[in-house]
Amino acid sequence: MYIRFAVADIDGDSGHERGVFQALDHLQRKGKLYPHEEDQWRFLEDWFDKNLAKPSRFTGSKPPYYRKKNRAISWFKDTAHEHIRRIREMVTILENHGVAVRMLKTDRVGYVVYEDEYQVVAEAFADMRR
Repeated sequence: MYIRFAVADIDGDSGHERGVFQALDHLQRKGKLYPHEEDQWRFLEDWFDKNLAKPSRFTGSKPPYYRKKNRAISWFKDTAHEHIRRIREMVTILENHGVAVRMLKTDRVGYVVYEDEYQVVAEAFADMRR
């Protein structure tokens, strides 16, 4: 089982709902976070930087990847308990600002383009696209 937390805004590249990292970054750049939330967001960003690998690619296309649209989206493996717990802290910040967050679950993520112990990055199958 795979889990993803997403907001209603649609990402232009993937065509799917944006994840909580993008949503929180957007609030922070607009200056909408309270000082204690800024601190918490920085702490969480730092924790994820240290405890979750940055995926090497977000497209199923052949190299050079930088020229391709990043159509893949990230999912946590349901065994990534600590990561999911910390994502829920991010969800709380978003919800405090009126941003609705959905938790999505699936066994079928699409074409996997990256995988590690805690996450997969996959391009949705054609029948899963919006």
